[in-house]
Parts: sequence; structure tokens; C-alpha cells
Amino acid sequence: MNRIAKIGLATSGAALLVAGGMYAYKLAGGPSPGSVFAFGTKAPGFDPAAVSTTPPSEGKAVEFARTFLDDWSRRRFADSASRTDLPNAAAPALRGYTNGLHLKKVSFQNILGAGPSAVTKGAAKVTFDVTVQTPGGTWSYPSAVAVRQTTGGVMAVHWNNSVLYPGLGEDQSLTAGDLPPGAIKPKVVAADGTTDLSAFPSLRNITATIGKNAEPGEKNIGTGIAVTDRYGAGVKALKIFTRGTTPVVTTTIDARLQSVAEEAVKDSHLKGKPAGSVTLDWHNGHILALAHTGADGDIAIDGIKSPGSTMKIITSAALMDQAGLTPTSGAPCTDSLAANGQVFHNDPGVQANPGSTLAQGFTVSCNTSFIKDGFHYLVHDGDASALHDEAVNVFGMGSWSIGGGVATTDPSIPPDVRGGDQAAQFIGQGKVTATPLFMASVAATVRNAGFEQPVILPGQHQQTAPRPISPRTAGYLQSMMRGVATSGTAAPRLAGLPGVGAKTGTAEEGDHTNGWLTAYDSRYAVAALVEGGSTGVDSAGYVVQRLLAED
Repeated sequence: MNRIAKIGLATSGAALLVAGGMYAYKLAGGPSPGSVFAFGTKAPGFDPAAVSTTPPSEGKAVEFARTFLDDWSRRRFADSASRTDLPNAAAPALRGYTNGLHLKKVSFQNILGAGPSAVTKGAAKVTFDVTVQTPGGTWSYPSAVAVRQTTGGVMAVHWNNSVLYPGLGEDQSLTAGDLPPGAIKPKVVAADGTTDLSAFPSLRNITATIGKNAEPGEKNIGTGIAVTDRYGAGVKALKIFTRGTTPVVTTTIDARLQSVAEEAVKDSHLKGKPAGSVTLDWHNGHILALAHTGADGDIAIDGIKSPGSTMKIITSAALMDQAGLTPTSGAPCTDSLAANGQVFHNDPGVQANPGSTLAQGFTVSCNTSFIKDGFHYLVHDGDASALHDEAVNVFGMGSWSIGGGVATTDPSIPPDVRGGDQAAQFIGQGKVTATPLFMASVAATVRNAGFEQPVILPGQHQQTAPRPISPRTAGYLQSMMRGVATSGTAAPRLAGLPGVGAKTGTAEEGDHTNGWLTAYDSRYAVAALVEGGSTGVDSAGYVVQRLLAED
């Protein structure tokens, strides 16, 4: 591999080796032997303290820039640097540019005035095309400089690293030859090993993040010109001369299912409302599809909202694990119920049933059934942390890393809720928040009879829950969720699909409601959220239906 020659800056305090000897400079104590400028010197006659707010004329700026570029092309670095407002930085940087690219020749064409600079106040912009010839090939790119002048009319090129290449950072360099690791961003693909995930709109940001955070590896990725950081690691390739092996990162995404998810969140029944969905393989926690719409980010993994009645899955688990209830335990469904000074009601269409069981209340999604039992059995002397404990210990609630540096928003069931929130939490309201990612995992935990933390990279570390869900509780919940899908609130969308268990949710938020539905079948666990959805089944239900129908 070619040694990377760095473009040094005057502030780096390091020595720069160049052909023919040592070009050295110091942070203090005057110039070193062989240096061209002592620190604090300026372009002859240019006083930075007397910079004019009026740009030089276009003709003068072009003429001055042409002279600066001519000196550069002839490798008269001291002369070229003297025409800048920071000659101490410019001279070693120009030398570093030449050495880093192993330049055979650099030339400048189409040197034209472009009016006042939009970046450097009081300067005139001059554009030009750069052509460099390196041992590996020829590279051309457009560039520009800003020409300033003093109140006395003395001009100088405003220096920064972007003079060398547009956007080049102050701690970055250019190198030519073997492309350094990291210069070529990996191709992020589906589980099939070939489908490029950047082709899916919902995954473009995720794909970019995974690519950015991937290990660079040591494969031959070709030759060309690249930007490197201060440590010599590749930042990006600017020109490819010969192609090597492009790094590949394989994810857990199922390309076929992702295509379905992209369309499902745009289902016509949603009427353009923001939606997000996550599909998991409940056997292992692998994220198979992740899709979203809307302008406020990725609803699927960051849409942190009250999950409404989908939370009754965790509430039921807590009642069974911590209070010993079963699906046949009493859970009276009344029209309304007061708890800690707050009155709670059921959704429209839920009929009162004083003799309701826990399973019946779950099937019709009766709020008062779960508030009554939850508040009675799970709140003790003002301590309402039982639901939080169940979510953490059995369903793995916490801070997850799904892999690749992809950030997700954590769900929250506070352990120290007070007042009416002590009751509201049991129906997924109050201070309880979740994402489709978490609710898909909740359904997966029930079907798998154990928590498998969702991941998007195979082999990614998966957190474990402190204790597995008991076979008894898992069996009860599977039976209750099956009832919701066949004859309960999810039946209008899911009744015809085999082996499905589900739970709907409708959560109040300000002046509207959000629709939720989470479900599983023999292979998948799915959750969907529709912001502004009237009910879970009539909004999120359409998304989940389309995904489970693909199994």
C-alpha cells in the first residue's frame, strides 16, 4: 500500500517531510531552519486587521487568483502561499497536497469570476476546474477560492483546506494509490446477500448508518484518490482508478417482506396518515422488515407513543405472574371506573359486563377490567412499580442496540408513577410510551415463550431478560391473543389467517387518537402504529394484515 502523505496545517505542530529535505515549523520560538515563513507573518502588504468589507472587482480577483494558481501549478509553494492570508498554513498544505497525491502535474482551467462569496464576507468568489495527473490516472474536479482585499487594495486568497478540495476538513488529507480501509463504504444488503437495502426508502438512513459504522476490514478495495482523516483512515473515495472488492454488510432484513412492508404502511385505508411497522422473526429476534411514512423520522423505531390497549399484554402477564390470576379470573367490565381521583371510560362499542373474566375483558379490550384488577392487585401502599418490573424482567424492556450504530428510542414504563397514572398505565396511557419495535417484541416474547432482543445484524449481541416468561403465563396469553384475532377486536382484519394471536390498541394523544395492533403467526411477530388512526383495527390492522398474509 502506498504511504499516505498528510496535508499538514500550520497549527499541527508536526514536521512535514518533503522531497529534497525537511520543511519544519514550530508553534513557538520563531521559524525552524528551512522554513519559509515565521509564524505571525502575512502575505506582503496584506493586513488581516484592515480587511475591507468591499470585495475586489471581478477582474482583479480573477487576475490575482490566476497568479496564485499559476504558482501552485509550477510548485512555487512559497510564492503561492504568500498570496494567501495564512501563508504559514498554506505552504505546507500545498506541499502535502502534491506529495499525498504523488502528483505528476496539476493544472487549472476555466478561471472565472462568480460574484461576491456567499461564505466569506467581503470576498469575491473565483471558480475554476482542477485537473491532476497521478501515477494511477487523471482526476478532475471543480473548485473555488475567495479573494479578499484590505482597505488599501492589497489582495489575498482566503486560506482553508477547502482551497485544496471543496469541503476538505482541516484534519483531512488527500491520498492517491491503494484506497485506504474505510474509503469505500460497504454495500449493506438483505439476508439474501445481494439485495441493496438503500433501494428501500424506509431503510436509507439505517443503511447509511450501518455503512458508516461498519468495520473497514483489510480487503483490497481498489486504487484511486481518497480523503483520509488525521490518522490515515479512509473517509471517502473521490475517484476510482481500479475497482477491488467492495465490502458487504449482511443484515437480517428479508427483502421480499421489506417490499411488502413498504407498501403496507401506505395502504389506502390509512389515507396518508403517518405509519410505522416492524416485523420480527419471533424465534430469534431478527428484524425482517421495518417501514415507515411521515415527515417526523422513523416511526417504526422512534415513534414513541402511548401504546394504548396493546399494553394489556404486559398487564395480563403481571396479573398472572405476580397476583396468580388466570384467564378465568374475574375482571368486571363497567362503563366507567374511578381510580386515584381520575375517571376512566371504555372505547365506544364496549358493552358493560359485570361478570367479565380477564380473558373476556382482553378480547373486547375493556379498559375498566384492567384498571380494576391492575389497581387492586398490582398497586400496594402507593407502590405501582409492578408493571415496570414485569416489562423489564420478562419482556426485556430497556436500552437496546439493534446493531450497526442504529439508534432506537427506548420504551418507558416509569416505576414511580403517581396519581391517576397509577391506573392509566395498565391500559397503556399516562406516562407509558412504546414503539412498534418494542410492541413487536412483546408479541414475539409471548409466541416464543421467551424474550429474544431484536437485532438487525446477525451475530449482534442480544440482551437477555432477567427471567423467562413462565410456560403457564405464555400459554394463557397465547390463548387470549388467539381469541382477540378470531372473535375479538382484531377479528375484522385477522380472523381468516391461521395461527394468529393479536392485541389491538387505541391511544389518546391530544386531540386525536393513534391506532396500534401487534400480532404473531407461525413465523412472524408484527406491530404497527398509525398516527391519527381512529382505532387499532381500522388503521394499524390493515398494515399487520398485509404483512401476516405474506407468511
